[in-house]
Amino acid sequence: MTIDWQKEVEKRKDDLLNDLIEILKVKSEREDDKITADAPFGPGPRDALLHMLAYGERDGFVVKNVDNYAGHIEYGEGTEILGIFGHMDVVPAGDGWDTDPYVPVIKDNKIYARGSSDDKGPSMAAYYGLKIIKELGLPVSKKIRFVVGSDEESTWKDMDYYFEHEVMPDFGFAPDAEFPIINGEKGNISITPQFATTNEGDYELVSFKAGLRANMVPQDAIAVVVTDSNESAVALAEAFEGFVAENPISGTAEVNGGTVNIKLIGKSAHGAHPEAGINAATYLAVFLNHYEFGAGAKNFLAAATLIHLDVYGEKLGVAHQDEKMGKLTMNAGLFDFEAGQEAASINLNFRYPQGTGQDTLEKGIQTTMGEFLTTLVSQEHHSGPHYVPMEDPLVSTLLAVYEDHTGEKGYEQIIGGGTYGRLLERGVAFGAMFPGYTDTMHQANEFMSLDDLYRAAVIYADAIYRLAK
Repeated sequence: MTIDWQKEVEKRKDDLLNDLIEILKVKSEREDDKITADAPFGPGPRDALLHMLAYGERDGFVVKNVDNYAGHIEYGEGTEILGIFGHMDVVPAGDGWDTDPYVPVIKDNKIYARGSSDDKGPSMAAYYGLKIIKELGLPVSKKIRFVVGSDEESTWKDMDYYFEHEVMPDFGFAPDAEFPIINGEKGNISITPQFATTNEGDYELVSFKAGLRANMVPQDAIAVVVTDSNESAVALAEAFEGFVAENPISGTAEVNGGTVNIKLIGKSAHGAHPEAGINAATYLAVFLNHYEFGAGAKNFLAAATLIHLDVYGEKLGVAHQDEKMGKLTMNAGLFDFEAGQEAASINLNFRYPQGTGQDTLEKGIQTTMGEFLTTLVSQEHHSGPHYVPMEDPLVSTLLAVYEDHTGEKGYEQIIGGGTYGRLLERGVAFGAMFPGYTDTMHQANEFMSLDDLYRAAVIYADAIYRLAK
């Protein structure tokens, strides 16, 4: 039986786009201050989860909501389960957008909105692949379960809870990365040095804040500094203007008596690719570290300066490279100093290859940064390196589908990003970014090409059918 997948997607492209637009309107950022029993990660992630599950109900699938943590949309019967894992939560939109991040805009054949490429767009493409199989009544020998998460960008507690109540699929993929395939992922752990919040120098650091999530390069950093006079404050502000002019950043320094309010703007990027961003926090620390701060403030700024431009952990003494998985990367994603509070902190998110791990990273930080910090706190639950061999039928089938629809040779890839694919021993990430695509995940003006959206849906439909028939 020959199926023209391209034709089937073409018939449904308007519906696909309309469904995507509606779910992109849901501001599904995690909000811890709004968590309730009914909304375990805040109202936005819950509402987006319910919205996606409602599509499944509308289209006649078997649908299950697992207490608003996660859910699934199911088709077919069989002893084996093929899992497809998407997520409806998004990272905070942040600043720097040309349009409202939750009012989808189509421009130059691209759809702009937070979540368009990570992960609502790819998830919708995969869902429509499954929808085509159902609507054509194609025979399958496996149960196909489209699992919808709502906390992928934060703690993955959605999946912890989901798999306390549901059976783990036997194999599957996450439409949440790149084509031709991602069959390996580095380990992922956050380690947080903490510091005293005391001040004893000529300058007082009242506060220093930067970052929205551990897996995002901080685009903005804000500090409040108190000096001994208006004259000193003006001099500091003028020096900041010179610093900005000499570096790939922008910013402002406002003087109010002896107080200076500083905002420095860099460039956000996905935490798995810190080299693609400009870390506003470390640049601001480098500037302030030239001034006479004391005690905890001095140590906090010195530590932040130490890791400036250190995206591979070389200055920290934890650099490591594996022949297959490549280099360790480090993103300093969250900075929090508030004078007088219990502790200040810098969150360091590591994506590490085989051959290193938590103990080695902690020892390196303690050795290099120990004179500055008061304690070191490591993420309680984290993921080690993950790899599915090329000869696994899951990998070979997905690569064959990619090759048949693109005419390009498939190849394996290992990334620093973490996807739900690693939940399964035989799990990978598959699309939806094509080679040569501009990656805007976790950045302002995130978009997905409409041509790529439809092309991905074609590939997903064929891939799901080949894996499940």
